[in-house]
Parts: sequence; structure tokens; C-alpha cells
Amino acid sequence: MNNMTSDGALKLAPTQLLIGGERRDSSDGALMDVYDPATASVFTQVADGSVEDGLSAVEAAAAAGPGWAATPPRQRGEVLRRTFELMTEHAEELAHLMVLENGKALRDARSEVAYAAEFFRWYAEEAVRGFGELGTAPSGANRILVMRQPVGVCVLVTPWNFPAAMATRKIGPALAAGCSVVLKPASDTPLTALAIGALLEEAGAPAGVVNVVPSRKSGPVVSAMLHDPRVRKLSFTGSTEVGRALLHEAADTIVNTSMELGGNAPFLVLDDADVSAAVEGAMLAKMRNGGEACTAANRFYVHRSVADEFSRGLADAMGHLVVGPGSDPATELGPLVNPAAVEKVEELVAGALDEGARALLGATRPDRTGWYYDPTVLTNVGSTNPILGEEVFGPVAPIVVFDDDEEAIAAANDTEFGLVSYLYTGDLARGLRVAEALEAGMIGLNRGLVSDPAAPFGGVKQSGIGREGGHEGMLEYLESKYIAVQW
Repeated sequence: MNNMTSDGALKLAPTQLLIGGERRDSSDGALMDVYDPATASVFTQVADGSVEDGLSAVEAAAAAGPGWAATPPRQRGEVLRRTFELMTEHAEELAHLMVLENGKALRDARSEVAYAAEFFRWYAEEAVRGFGELGTAPSGANRILVMRQPVGVCVLVTPWNFPAAMATRKIGPALAAGCSVVLKPASDTPLTALAIGALLEEAGAPAGVVNVVPSRKSGPVVSAMLHDPRVRKLSFTGSTEVGRALLHEAADTIVNTSMELGGNAPFLVLDDADVSAAVEGAMLAKMRNGGEACTAANRFYVHRSVADEFSRGLADAMGHLVVGPGSDPATELGPLVNPAAVEKVEELVAGALDEGARALLGATRPDRTGWYYDPTVLTNVGSTNPILGEEVFGPVAPIVVFDDDEEAIAAANDTEFGLVSYLYTGDLARGLRVAEALEAGMIGLNRGLVSDPAAPFGGVKQSGIGREGGHEGMLEYLESKYIAVQW
């Protein structure tokens, strides 16, 4: 399968909307181009959903919802388990599909498929654990019975950087809880979402339980769905800027919201850290998905005593990455997703250099077809350098030197974001003290990877509301109903 053609991967993905169990063209006949970032060329077209299509999907989800909610939890779990098996069976096709529309290296795409499928396996098991509670009122006057019921029709809006995992991380718990869904995937990467929708159908999801509406008219389509009174849940993964706008929209009808928003992850290397292990962890935290991840390490704070050793080690590791089209199994760093992504990285790096940073590696755009940017390590980065205030979303590592733990903690927390922080130290007690002080929803302590379907994923401050993954992830799609009763 390593030599799979584009046509082979595309066979897995429909190009029409999925609404109420039917494949449909968009109501206005519109199509949108899908680009291969490695060649900067169009390789297929997909139906471009309209406002009317979004509302039709809501109607289908609302019609299918009561029957799905009444389906025994074990049966709902079996649909998810079969989808896990189908994703595993078609893992190679899904990986090549993501390479085509996203540009990520094949090894990253394969890892994402495995990770994405695990959400279906995890929530196949969680579907039977939506337990309620029974207690006695403190006065003894009555019993307190709490039951958990599906929240209702869910609109799921997912980004382009992890087109499989961000979809399954939302669909899995929603279906396990008994909700029906409308998935609006990113317009850059619609094919993976359509393929997952097809696999869910094959696994036995009833018509209308899962609807998929790609659209380049994201704002109007999502707004129309949020203002439909049948929609009771919005789960969004994307930028904080768009998240703020969607929270305003959701407020009009008081829609239940979950938000996984932007990050600006600090990576701390204390003076007692194993530097080689820290470099290895930094490569995971920074270069997973080519740096195009909300969990990507964005700011490196390194103790002065180990800064030179760490900087050289990181530059050496990043400098040896094989850059090329994601379809080549030897590639370790593929292109960025679109030209705007490259331009943003170029601007941030240029601004950092203007403020006094030095390029230990890279800071260049290769002369080749496609949307590439070279691996880059910046040193001599001042604490007020503008690059530290924005999510780079590319293969760029700015390094700042610090002298004590309090200084590093203050710098790490000096941001409106709080999704994830990384920390390397040789002293576990010290590490836990620093971890407790870091303002983030997740901490990688001597680890460069935190994501796990069994763990609650999410941030604090302006990095989000709620959690995905773990048991908490399913609770996001359940409402608690309290019944006062006595006997």
C-alpha cells in the first residue's frame, strides 16, 4: 500500500454532502476546489454546502435524534466499535487521503489515523457508562435522583490540521451519549470527514444520525444552524478569534458550547533537565504535524546553564529532517496547508529577526513547488519579541533564556492562552511544583506528547471551555436532569 495512487485514496471519500443518509449535491450546485499543498494544485472538487444544506442537515439530525437516543447504549457502542475496526482496516487509504488534502508527512498521517480511530474504540466502551446518581437530601425529606440524557442535535465544527482526529474526538462521545450530529469540516480538508461519515454509515449509524456538510461559506452556514432552535450543542475546534465570534452567535439561543481554541504552548527546560531527553521531547512537541497543531510548543524557555547545549541539539535534530511531499515515506516534514499559512510564518520570523533574534537554523522558504517552510531555530529571542505572542503554526522554534524557575513560570503564564505547557526537569517534586503553577489545562512533564483519548483534553483562559476525551468528553454531550422523589 506504500505506493498507493491518489485515485486509490480518493475511492474511500465521497465528494457529495451527507444529509439524512443520502449523498447530495449542494442545493445551489456549488463546488469547491481541494488543493494538494505539495504541488499547490487542485486535485478534486467537493460539494460546497449552502445555508439551505446546513438547515436540511439539522432537520435530518433532529428527525433521527429521538430514535438514536432511545437506542440501547450497547448498540450505540457497537456502531462505534465497528467504525473503529473499519478505520483500522482502511488506515492506509485514510492516511494517504490526509496527505493529499492536508500535506502532512505520511508518517504523521498514519499516526493520526491510529489516534483518531481510538476515539471510536474508547467511546464504544464509554457508551455504556452514562450513569446517573441517587442520593438523599440533607434534610431527609426526599431522594435526589439524577439522570443523564442526550443534549440533542449537535453542530460539530472541526479544523484542517487534524481532519480525522478532530472529527472522531467529537463524533465519538456525541454518538455514545445518544446525540445526532452535523459535522462542518474545514474547507481545506473536507475529504477525510466525508470518508469518516461513509465509514460510520457502513458501521450501522442510522440515516440522519451523522450528517457531513463541507462548505466554504462557513460563517453563514454555521450561524444559520446555531439559530435553529433544534440545535442544542456546538462543539468547535479552531482559533480563539473565531471561537469568540461563535460564542456570541451561540448566546442568541443559549446553545450549550464546548470550545477547543488557540494555544501558545511554552516548553520549559530547567537547569537539572536531561538535555538530550528535552531535545527529543521538543521534537515531538514542536514538530508533530510540522508544527501545525494547537498543542505545538511555541515558546522555548531554557535555563541559561543549558541553553547553548539545548539550542545546538534542537537545531541539529531539526536540521536533519527530510523535507518533501508527504506522500514520500522518507519525508519527515511536509508542506504547510496553504499559502496564507506560509506567509504568516514568514512574517512572524521576519518580525522576530527585526527585533534582534538570530537564526541558528532556517528562517528561509525553500525554492520548490508547494507551500513549504524550512525548519527554523531562533536564538537571542528577547522576552518581548512579538513572535512569543502569537501561535506560529509552523516549524519554527524561538528560544528564550531564563535564570530561575519563578522567571520561567511568569513568562510561560504571560499569555491569554492556556492549553498545554511542557516541562523538563530531573527532579519530579520540583516538576510537580512548577506544573501546579503553570496556567494550562494540560501539562507534559518530561513528555513531549499529551494527547490521549482516555484523558481530558482542553485548556483554561482563552484556550477553551470544556474537555474532550476521557469520561469528561461524553459528559459534554449529556444534560443532568434532577428528579425529587420520596418513597
